[in-house]
Formats: sequence, structure tokens, C-alpha cells
Amino acid sequence: MKFETLALEVEDGIATVTFATPRQLNSISEQRLDELDEVVARARDDASIRALILTGGQASAFCVGLDLALLDRAFKDLPYFMQMVGRVGRLISAIEALPIPTIAAVNGWCRAGGFEIALGCDFILVADEAHIGDAHTDAGVLPVASSLRLKRRIGEQRAKEVIWTARWYRGAEAVAAGLALKSVPLAALHGEALALARSITDKPRACIAANKSVYQRGVDATVAEGMAIELEVFEAYMGSEPYGLEGYTAYREGRAPLWKRG
Repeated sequence: MKFETLALEVEDGIATVTFATPRQLNSISEQRLDELDEVVARARDDASIRALILTGGQASAFCVGLDLALLDRAFKDLPYFMQMVGRVGRLISAIEALPIPTIAAVNGWCRAGGFEIALGCDFILVADEAHIGDAHTDAGVLPVASSLRLKRRIGEQRAKEVIWTARWYRGAEAVAAGLALKSVPLAALHGEALALARSITDKPRACIAANKSVYQRGVDATVAEGMAIELEVFEAYMGSEPYGLEGYTAYREGRAPLWKRG
């Protein structure tokens, strides 16, 4: 695949998507949405891809939301505005539904739609130098894909603070607020994202996918409902995948399981 607004590199089963329009602060255009849709579809369908990293690389911005040309049209045409924010929402849902771990490596300015894309990932890592926040209300606009995702990630009171104050969080502050898992210097960010991905991709893709489905299906479940979901997923996984038996057999025989043999 060849793209114009992003770069895609796949190595050792880890796909890294680098937003590549730094002069536009890696903002979201219709073409970027088209290209991200292609990447997400490949990550979903290509069994050799076992993790996905989204980043702005070493640029000053991760992604600052919809680009200005798009917004110029959108504010004059509400149906078009709705079409575009709907597309962003569907993209985020598709990222969340991927059967592999997803990591947003937030290198710089991250707000609005870019912030929402990061929230769609399983993990957010931030550079110490980054600025991350929702920022919609500061422009008199509502978010369309962050309110409830934020509530689930950091709690309702914190989510309201992030959205209603529209304040920026630096790397360490983002970690303290629960927005990010870890903050590291920008120069170390990509390496940190790769290390996190590798710590997961040495497990069977099907195993991670099955466990991820528990989190997805159990978003609003009670403890009892959640246990029922876990038992159902466990039975389906053990009845259809060989990895559990192979892992146990390998342990009993004192060897590495087949999927870890280089």
C-alpha cells in the first residue's frame, strides 16, 4: 500500500502508522480518513499483523483534529459536518474493534479528533513534551466520540474536567490523570511503544483477541454478567483454538510453546 498522508511500516508483526502531514499538524482530511480506513482493514484481516501503533513520529503534533479546509466547508454545511464526524466516529469504533492491541504514541499536540482517535486505542503513551486534551468546548463545539470513552477510562468527574475545562495536559500530568499509561522523552517514545507491543505480541493473536472481546462486550456488564461473558469466551476459545493445550503441554515438557519458537 502507498499512502500520501501517512506512512505504514510493518516489522515483526507490528504495524506502525506515522501521520505524515506535519505542516498541517497532522490534521484529519477526507484523504487521511480514506487511508486510515485501508490501514485498519488490513490490520483486521492480515493475521500476520499482531499490533498497531499510531503516531506522529518526531513532528510537533500527533493530530489536532479536522483540518481547516474541511472545517471551512463543515461550518457552512451541517449535513456535511455530520457526515465527517460520523466517519471519524466509525473509524474510532473500527480501531477499538481490532482483534489486536493498539497503541497511540502521542508525540506532540493532540486534541479534538486526534484526541478521540487516541482514546480509541487500547493504550496511550505520551512524550513528556506532548500536549494532550479534548479542547472542543474551548471552541464552542461538542465532542462526538470522547465523552463516554473518557468516562470509562478515567471516571466521570475527571472526564468532565478534561472536556469542560478544555485544558492541556503535559506528559506526566496525562499519566497522573489516567489519560495515558506512561510518559517518556520524545526521543524514546517510539521505542517504548515497540517494547509494549512486543511484550504482547509474543502471545497468540487469537488469545489476545478473545480477551479483548471480553472487555468490549462487558463495557456495561455487572460482575455476574461479566463472569458469564468470560466463561462463554473461554469455552469458545478453548474449543476452537489449540494454544491453551499447546501452552500447557509445553510447560509440562519443559520447552517453549510452538508460537515462541523463532
